[in-house]
This record gives sequence, structure tokens and C-alpha cells, in this order.
Amino acid sequence: MKTFSITEINKLLKGTLVGDTSQQISGPEQLEKADTNHISFIGSKKYVRLWEASKACAAIVNENLDFEPGENRALIKVKNADLAMARLLEVFSPDSPLFAEEIHAAAVIHATATIGKNCKIGANCYIGKNVVLGDGVILYPNVSIFDETYIGNGTVIWSGTVIRERSEIGSFCIFHPNVSIGGDGFGYCASEDGRGLVKIPHIGNVVIGNYVEIGSNSCVDRGKFSATQIGDGCKIDNLVQIGHNSILGRYCIMAGHSGLAGSVTLGDGVAIGGSASIKDHVTIHSGAVIAGGSGVISDVAAGKTVLGYPAQDSREMLKQWVALRKLVQ
Repeated sequence: MKTFSITEINKLLKGTLVGDTSQQISGPEQLEKADTNHISFIGSKKYVRLWEASKACAAIVNENLDFEPGENRALIKVKNADLAMARLLEVFSPDSPLFAEEIHAAAVIHATATIGKNCKIGANCYIGKNVVLGDGVILYPNVSIFDETYIGNGTVIWSGTVIRERSEIGSFCIFHPNVSIGGDGFGYCASEDGRGLVKIPHIGNVVIGNYVEIGSNSCVDRGKFSATQIGDGCKIDNLVQIGHNSILGRYCIMAGHSGLAGSVTLGDGVAIGGSASIKDHVTIHSGAVIAGGSGVISDVAAGKTVLGYPAQDSREMLKQWVALRKLVQ
């Protein structure tokens, strides 16, 4: 088990130490659940009241918070407690599952596939024709990668993920269990006799940038003609749907159960809350925020925050809700 002194942790975080504790710290924990060997964090004034009752011997706190640590307890003051805690969590993070052998004997790898240096491929993985894996790619057991797909250096793909043919994946991405990349888009039209549906073929692919993370059971559909694209640094939560020919700029965030219909365009740094739905062919410009549960049916200007169903300017929608509440009082 890893343990550190408060001085060692403060050196790592480059904060300002207030108070001291002789306790060796074995890990981070929430204030309410912490024991005497834990460090916690306080990023907001409203949580300061929990400090006195907490058993934690130390806390990482925003530098604008002013309170005393108490006897044999310490505070590390930093500019951003959330970022500091993220760095500390990396230190205490347990090792990933080990591979007994770099390429498991039960993996099926096509003779034309190119495997980079130091790759690890688990049991029952399938790697198709002309697939290229960069250096240091990790495929946990039961991953399927179909023909002519390219995966960049250092990407990690967890079990159950399926990457369909002709996908292009960047470097240092993380795909969590059961991600689907490059499946058919959702497209149908009425048959000539009006008594059925005709499937529209999708012959494009998916192009994903570097440092993209996609959560469990999320789907990115292939393009109808060209590519569905996800820019560098995007972070996609669990159970997210990205429709065919959608384009995400850099560093977009999509929370769980949110979804993009076909041909949606997101600028850079767009944030979409949980369970939000975006209509097809809508453009959400850079820096816009879509509140959770909202339904977006028209373009959203850069930097704007919208909420509601249908989504509107957040301030106007809040005024409407207040007015409605007054009507029923």
C-alpha cells in the first residue's frame, strides 16, 4: 500500500502547507467517509462546515478559503483543489491489470495486420485485414478491430469494444468497455409501396483525434458519405450516442445519456449535460453549454448557455419558470 507524508504530498502539489500532521496518508477520501489516514479536498466554502466533523488528517483546499486545520491536522492550499486532487489521484491510482504475455495465444490476428512495438493484445481479441496498431497500443481481452482500421500510439481499448472497418483512431485515446465505433448510422426511408422501410447504406467511416476518452456503452456511428469526426481531447461519458456525420471540435464534453442526431456540428469546448438531445443538422458553436435534459432544435451561438425543452437562453428560461411558479401559487 502506498503511503506519503503530508510534506511529500505538498511538495508534489506545490501548495502552501498550513498546520502539520504526523499521520502517514494512505489515500484520498470524501470528507464524510475519511478516516485518520486519509486526505480529502475542499473546493467550495459550503463544504468547510464538514471539516470539523471529518476524521481526515489533511485536506487540499482552494487558497481563498480561510479556516484553521486543527490539532495534528493540515491543509494544503492551492489555486484549484479539483486539479490538485486529480494529480494526487494519479499518484494513488492502482496498477492496471497485468498481461502474462504481450500477445495472447487465443488472439486472432490477420497475417496482413501491422503490430507496433510493445503492444499488448489480450485473449480472444480479433484484428482484421490490414489493421495497423501503433506502438504501445493495449487491447484488453475480447476487443474486435475490423479491416483497414488505424490506431495510433499508446491508445488503450478495454474489453468488449468493437471498432468497425476503416476507422481512424488517434494516439493516447482510452475506450472503456463495450464502446462501439463505426457501426451503421440510423437511416431509413419509406419503401415505394409505403408498406415498409428501406435501409440507407452508410459507406463513410469514423475519424477520432488524439487524447479522446469514450465511456462504456457509448456509440459513434459511421458517416453516410464521409466521416463522423471527434476532435482532439474530447471526453465522452457512458451511454452517449453520436450520430452519423456529426463533427465534434476539440475538447468537447458530453455527459451520460446525451445524444447527437446525424450531421450535428460542435465547435471547440462545447459542454453537453446529461440526457440532453441535439436535433440533426444543428450547429453548436464554440464554448456553448447545453444544460442537462435540454432539447436543442436550432443553432446555439458561441459561448451561450441554453436549457429547457426546447432549449432557450438560460436566463430567459429561468424567468419563464419563475413566472409559471407564481401563476400556480
